[in-house]
Amino acid sequence: MPKTGTVKEHQLYSEALGEEMNLLVYLPHNYSPLYKYTVLIAQDGKDYFQLGRVPRLLDQLNEDEKIENLIFVGVPYKNVKDRYEKYHPGGSQHDAYVRFIARELVPFIDDQYPTYNIGIGRALIGDSLAGTVSFQAALKYPNTFGRVIMQSPLVNEDVIENAQKFTDVQLINFYHIIGTGETSVKTTNGSEANFLEPNRELHQVMKDKNYSVFYDEFNGEHSWKYWQPDLARVMEKMFRKTSY
Repeated sequence: MPKTGTVKEHQLYSEALGEEMNLLVYLPHNYSPLYKYTVLIAQDGKDYFQLGRVPRLLDQLNEDEKIENLIFVGVPYKNVKDRYEKYHPGGSQHDAYVRFIARELVPFIDDQYPTYNIGIGRALIGDSLAGTVSFQAALKYPNTFGRVIMQSPLVNEDVIENAQKFTDVQLINFYHIIGTGETSVKTTNGSEANFLEPNRELHQVMKDKNYSVFYDEFNGEHSWKYWQPDLARVMEKMFRKTSY
């Protein structure tokens, strides 16, 4: 059995959002303030801890010395409505949430833990709408976030437009997957949407503009049944142990 890391809880008051935000922070078993750490921030944070089983995966990868020094930060949502308003490009708190991630959460983590304080040393991850807001945040703050993982993100005109306008493509490495069965996904408002075609359109834009992106289509639907097993590949491709 691999040695287990520890999970700490923090509270951070957000001026941008006007509310107290809860944070879950995974530290590897051999964590030491003498080392520097890459920070991976997850929207849908509690889901990544529970449904994604991230601590167990990181415990094993740390034991096998396969990934760089990594701190995993989960930002949970309060409820479905809260998630929509913060993550969806049209949500009432979307811009404020992006500001919170970049201007409040990042400085807080940098203050609490020994981090690299550079874009490539910070990553964002999210599934579905959480992947959407991760993408939006990185494009708005490309010097703050150097890596982005999107698992089946919602892609709409706003996302496509941002991708087309973005020019600092050399600053960020992307990981982007979508399921071939994601053609009628139930959305928060109760309707159904085709996620596959818009994601293909987004990838085409990223390809045409020479984004640094790993893209793959898996055989499956919009579900943790597929996102959870994919996380091992995420870690291998995005956080493989190398020296800075």
